[in-house]
Amino acid sequence: MTTSTTTRSAAREPLAGTTVLLPRTENQAVGLARYCLDFLRSPTATGRTTDVGIGRATLDRVEQFHLDSVGCGVSALAHRANAPTVLRREALGTPASAGSRGGICLGSARPCAVEKAVAANASAVREWDSNGTNFGYDAAKGRIAGEFGHNDFYPVAVAAAREAGLDGDATLRVMLLIDEIRGRLAEVFALRKYSIDHVHHGAVACAAAFTAAVGGTVEQIESAIGMVVAHYVPFRAIRAGHQLSDSKGASAALSAEVAVMSARRALAGFLGPRDVFRNPLAIYRLNEPCPNGQSPFDLELGLSGDAFAIHAMHFKLGLYEHQSAGALQAIVDACAASPEVARDLSRIRAIRVKIYEPAYSIIADPAKRTPTTRQSADHSLPFILAKTLLKARAAAAAGHAAGWESLMLLPDDYSDAAIADADVRSLIERITIEHGGVEYDALYPDGIPTSVEIDHDSLGLLGGGLVRYPLGHARSDADQTAAVVALKFDRLVAGAVDDPARLRERLRVAGRRPEEIAELYAFPIHGCDPG
Repeated sequence: MTTSTTTRSAAREPLAGTTVLLPRTENQAVGLARYCLDFLRSPTATGRTTDVGIGRATLDRVEQFHLDSVGCGVSALAHRANAPTVLRREALGTPASAGSRGGICLGSARPCAVEKAVAANASAVREWDSNGTNFGYDAAKGRIAGEFGHNDFYPVAVAAAREAGLDGDATLRVMLLIDEIRGRLAEVFALRKYSIDHVHHGAVACAAAFTAAVGGTVEQIESAIGMVVAHYVPFRAIRAGHQLSDSKGASAALSAEVAVMSARRALAGFLGPRDVFRNPLAIYRLNEPCPNGQSPFDLELGLSGDAFAIHAMHFKLGLYEHQSAGALQAIVDACAASPEVARDLSRIRAIRVKIYEPAYSIIADPAKRTPTTRQSADHSLPFILAKTLLKARAAAAAGHAAGWESLMLLPDDYSDAAIADADVRSLIERITIEHGGVEYDALYPDGIPTSVEIDHDSLGLLGGGLVRYPLGHARSDADQTAAVVALKFDRLVAGAVDDPARLRERLRVAGRRPEEIAELYAFPIHGCDPG
């Protein structure tokens, strides 16, 4: 394990900091364990002299992604979404084990089994598919595996903090640690190539970070990682089929649950497989055979400053599959430039979209032109665009300017009535989507390259320009993104809590005392079972 000072490109300027390299020739599970312990200790405790601290920009970004995720979770529970409700009920019915402080479910102060609370909370924050996203791409370092991932796993950090009595600053470090490990794994190993679900990177990160945060040793962390990799690999079968089920949205939750279970077993003395990244029968070398017993990749991880993967992660500005963000930006821009387009949608003759792979295969699948479930509708580009245009029409009728603020897709836009709306069907019939070819593919995952051309019966052809960095993308305007994300939080939690501004302040992690972090999620949510 070697340490170096490096810089990486982010949205607007290089972000400097110290990194650590785990080479493919060494036991990377042990390397991850040592990295986690080093990361969660102070420089004084480790004797480290190169640590200049984690950058303020990095910590602020963790806070922002965490707050965004909790807003999504509160909304899902208030709407009594099925999977989070089922898993929360299960958690609240499972007492904490002996010797554990237990976990806390969102909206309840009752301690319960820590891994069950983690599953319930992660399911809630993921249910709307509206929290943060990463594309596993760092061109400056040549790490371009391009695996997806999402900021689903903060409940694991909060649960670890409750167990270990950590304060807010330490909890932020655990959150960042999880995002860093899963974000860097996504840059070097593409799980989807082998039909493995991307949440597995998060499970590895959670097993390592949770075990380290609650006082585990190098050997125990290695065992927890080994168990997750050897016993609990989720396949993309959960995402197959014309209509998606609860398993798609709850995938991260179930992987977080088994990660915490594995951590607790390792802490109790269970020995998992060692050196699992170089194990010839584990998912890494099995799928990408390597010479001389190496793993398929080197793994470089941030240690200080702002050299962290979170700076390349993206925000969603509503409920939609992130691959559609470029097309949404094109619609927002077209309606802003030509307000008359939205006033009478019947005058739109055709809408032609060009998009890249893998978006073309994921959200332009012909089966998704007729979604019947929310999980399928929010992965249907035709539905997403049609519903956004209908929101633009409503905004125009109310005298509101077109923009992300007025066209933001929210849970009610995916209700059964919305999915069955005849106006949606009429617009979908006029939408065609084609693969943009190598020209578009070459621009992903650095950007989200999409063009949308609207054929209007009086205005002629509108739009058609290439969108690469829609608002919310890591390379888009940070201040504009932050403003829309804050508005999104307020709209999601409106009606679910008495005072969104007070909840926002309550959820601030930095500077909190351990007892405040232990009860961070124990606030009432209207509409869900009080527990």
